[in-house]
Amino acid sequence: MLSPYGLSGHLVDFVDALRGRGIAVGPSETVDAGRVLAVLDLLDREALREGLACSLLRRPAHRDTFDALFDLWFPAATGQRESGQIDTALPRMPDGTIDFTALRELITDLLVDGSPDALELTEMLAAQMVEELGQYKSTNGPSFSAYQALRDVAPDTLLSKILQGLLGNAEDGSERASGAYEDEVAKRTAAQRIADLRKMVEKETRRRAAEQLGRERVASYGVPKLAEDVDFLRASDTEMVALRRSVTPLARKLASRLAARRKRSRSGSIDLRRTLRKSMSTGGVPIDLVQRKPRKARPELVVLCDVSGSVAGFSHFTLLLVHALREQFSRVRIFAFIDSTDEVTRFFDSGSDLGAAMSRIIRESELITYDGHSDYGHAFETFDDRYSQAVTARTSVLVLGDARTNYRDPKAAALARTVSVAKHAYWLNPEPKGQWGSGDSATTVYSEVISMYECRSAGQLGDIVSRLLPV
Repeated sequence: MLSPYGLSGHLVDFVDALRGRGIAVGPSETVDAGRVLAVLDLLDREALREGLACSLLRRPAHRDTFDALFDLWFPAATGQRESGQIDTALPRMPDGTIDFTALRELITDLLVDGSPDALELTEMLAAQMVEELGQYKSTNGPSFSAYQALRDVAPDTLLSKILQGLLGNAEDGSERASGAYEDEVAKRTAAQRIADLRKMVEKETRRRAAEQLGRERVASYGVPKLAEDVDFLRASDTEMVALRRSVTPLARKLASRLAARRKRSRSGSIDLRRTLRKSMSTGGVPIDLVQRKPRKARPELVVLCDVSGSVAGFSHFTLLLVHALREQFSRVRIFAFIDSTDEVTRFFDSGSDLGAAMSRIIRESELITYDGHSDYGHAFETFDDRYSQAVTARTSVLVLGDARTNYRDPKAAALARTVSVAKHAYWLNPEPKGQWGSGDSATTVYSEVISMYECRSAGQLGDIVSRLLPV
């Protein structure tokens, strides 16, 4: 695991791993990281982690990926971890088998305590669980599984006991002042400490697996993706929360790009006739270029989004982004559909919560029936019949969905009529391009009347929006 070029070579390998996961690290940041290594105590692992993070990272959203890679390139130990003076032996029955009842009680007591000493003991206990419970034999030798290490412990079942312990610790010898606020804080604390235990086990599992399989291989599957690279259709709840946090910086970045494009476009295109007329005073040489006066009006945007279960996460995130960019347009109208289309712009005012707005669409919309089965053909026909006046020659139309019609008539003619009126029309599809046209997908039909783009992650969405949206 050691680099043949010493510590500096090891740092370069670590930087290469960060770049391989999509974190932009330049030569200047690498040089700064080398200076950090020269002045910090290398035995203080946490100080080293923070020093490298300060010198190499530009965005806080990349911290989870950085930490996972740091644990692989700068592991806490090699092989089985020694507990030193701390007794972390797993409790056992008289016959030598592990006493899971006692182990769960021990974990509960440590998580209720929450002190630095209890945290250190919990981390060592997690390492021991991985060693004794998570180890199994494979064709490549001993391997480790976080699921197997936690399977018999079932930490989620300890939530109520930890909650009781946290509330009991607040008594201070007198009757506790009960209240909804205190109960909610205790509940969140208990859930967070269980999540921290899981992270300890997963981190230890990655460390031990890297010793057997190589850190590069473990990094390819065991390190969390950057928020902007997470696949919309496969994102977990935790990843969607991280995605929502990335909306504001992404919107700010896109807004600056659109503003720069708009500023450049203010000069207008060259007016050839007036330029040639003016060149008569210089012998026909067009020294001074005359430019047309640009139209300063901002464009209008109409969004048609599928809010069925299969693509709800993608539509939700894209609407978050559109909502954040609404000031870049003179008018934004949003239409949602599953089997029929309804205008839902009223749910997305400037002060609305987007999560609540998505729920209100399903609950309060008169035309949208939430049965989970999209009918794109009927939705486009409904839009053409009821809302065709929303699209004008100044409008850009954005369609969001996977184009899976559940084998119903796609009725591409209705969409074609909308596209023919609009100034621009684009379809963003969250499915991989290799799956387009398979099964009930009508992408081959719709792509004949509208430009369709693969949009699987926030990174792709940002690139597409910055290139396609008009100024």
